[in-house]
Order: sequence, then structure tokens, then C-alpha cells
Amino acid sequence: MSDATQRLDQWLWHARFFKTRNLATKLVSGGHVRVDGTRVSKPAHALRVGVTLTFPQARRIRVIQVDALALRRGPAPEAQTLYTDRTPEEEERPAEAKIERTGRPSRKDRRNARLSKRQLLE
Repeated sequence: MSDATQRLDQWLWHARFFKTRNLATKLVSGGHVRVDGTRVSKPAHALRVGVTLTFPQARRIRVIQVDALALRRGPAPEAQTLYTDRTPEEEERPAEAKIERTGRPSRKDRRNARLSKRQLLE
């Protein structure tokens, strides 16, 4: 096993999880990234091949296994070879959540929503 390492924020940017390196740095500095289950708050944390990263991105939690270190921020197909996505699939939301809304709800819509909430609580 090689001793090669790379900065965490730099790798996240190279792998195209964040548009800028500054965004990746802010996320890591805020303590929102876990490396093998341990919270990391230093952007310069040494990242090695084989570790698992867990971090929030776009209203979901990403679980990523690092397969390779990056030499540059290349095109997206090249960036996708750096990791394996282990993020669990999202569950389907109930049919009620998929109601299309067009503007302000009517009195009937509000009444139906209240009734359905009561039925769920009972």
C-alpha cells in the first residue's frame, strides 16, 4: 500500500463534488465531513485511497469510497473514476407528497390536507 495522500478539500474539488475549492473547504471546516465515520474539521486532512467519506450535498447525504487520488481537476468522466458511490437509494415518497401545486391552495385543498393529517395521527 502506498503512502500517497492528498488534501481532503482538494480531492473533493478534483472529484467534482463542489464547484469551487472554497466551497469544499467551507464544508470541511464546518465539520460536515466524516472520514471513515470520524468527523473531520481540517481541510488539509490527509486523504488516502480506500477511505469512506460521508458528507451532505444537495439535500441528501453522500457516501463515497475513495478509489484513487487526483492529479488534476479533469472532465467529469475522469473525475468519476476517482470514487465509488455508496450512497443508499432514496426511498419513494408517498403519493400524497407528489401532488402538483399550482398557486395558492383553495379552501377545499386546505380542508382535505387537515383531514388527511388527522387520519395519519389517529
